[in-house]
Amino acid sequence: MKLHFIFFFGLILGMNWQMKVSAQANPDTVLYYTFSLPDFIVEAQKDSNYQKNYQRLVYNVRKVLPYAKMASFRFQLMEQNLQVLPSDRARKEYLKRTEKAIKEQFMDDLKNLTRSQGRILIKLIYRETGKTTYDLLQTYRGDLTAIYWQGMAKVFDANLKEEFDPIEDWQIEQIVKQLGFE
Repeated sequence: MKLHFIFFFGLILGMNWQMKVSAQANPDTVLYYTFSLPDFIVEAQKDSNYQKNYQRLVYNVRKVLPYAKMASFRFQLMEQNLQVLPSDRARKEYLKRTEKAIKEQFMDDLKNLTRSQGRILIKLIYRETGKTTYDLLQTYRGDLTAIYWQGMAKVFDANLKEEFDPIEDWQIEQIVKQLGFE
């Protein structure tokens, strides 16, 4: 019954619907209501697994979004601290201590992420920082480390150079806004 209601509601929203007020009630007024959804939303909802896949995406985004927010915060804090340090030696020491603290705090949780959660995390880190994960690794750890981790990511069907595109990743963007993290 619920499926029939959803189908009927989607059918009504997917069509252009117009209604004309009777001229007998008020001869001067004619109202038109037009509703239309973009084709890609209507097509996506035709898929029988759409709701299941969408709920899985919500779960994955909800799980990794705090890590992306924390990465953004840590990145900004680290940038500010690196600017006030007097020497390269002090900066390198600071980066080592920061890396160690991050590993101790997050590594166990990040190891337990699924592949799809990892791919979403890579996109969300770009969304929050404006830099790809690869660029962050290259800047703070060097070219060889970035290349190594890019190779490891490729083994698990991920790409550290992947960027977040709000148009292509519209569902993720919608979920983030619904969660109230904006």
